[in-house]
Amino acid sequence: MFVIFACSSDDGRNNNPFLVDIGFQVDLNTNLPQFGNLNFPGNSLVVPNQGLRGFVIYNLDNSQYVAYELSDPNHSPNSCSRMTISGIEATCPCTDDNNKYNIITGQPIQGNGQYGLKAYRAERIGAIIRVSN
Repeated sequence: MFVIFACSSDDGRNNNPFLVDIGFQVDLNTNLPQFGNLNFPGNSLVVPNQGLRGFVIYNLDNSQYVAYELSDPNHSPNSCSRMTISGIEATCPCTDDNNKYNIITGQPIQGNGQYGLKAYRAERIGAIIRVSN
C-alpha cells in the first residue's frame, strides 16, 4: 500500500481549465529554409495552425528545444488570445490584461495570471525537430 501512495503523477501540473489538450504532432525539417533558423541556438520560430493557436519553438543549445502554445494560458481562447512574439517574450494582445511570458522558461513575467505557458514536447532527431502534445 505504501508504494501506491508514495508515487505521484505530474499530470496535474498542466491542468489548465482554459486550454484543452488536443493531440498533434508536427515534424520541422531544419534542412528546409522556413525552419533553418532553428539550427542556431537562441533562435525561435512561430508555427501557426498547430495546437490551439499555433506554437513557438525556441532552440536552447542545438540539442534542447522548448515549445509553447501561443494561446494565452490565463483566459479562454478568443479572438484576441493569440500571443505575439518579440525576442524571448510572448505578449497577449487582449486589452483587458497585460499578460507577458518568457518563451525560454514558460513563466509569466507580467500580468495577474496564475498559469505559465502550456508546454509541448520538442525533440531533435537528426535534421527533424518533432513537436507534439
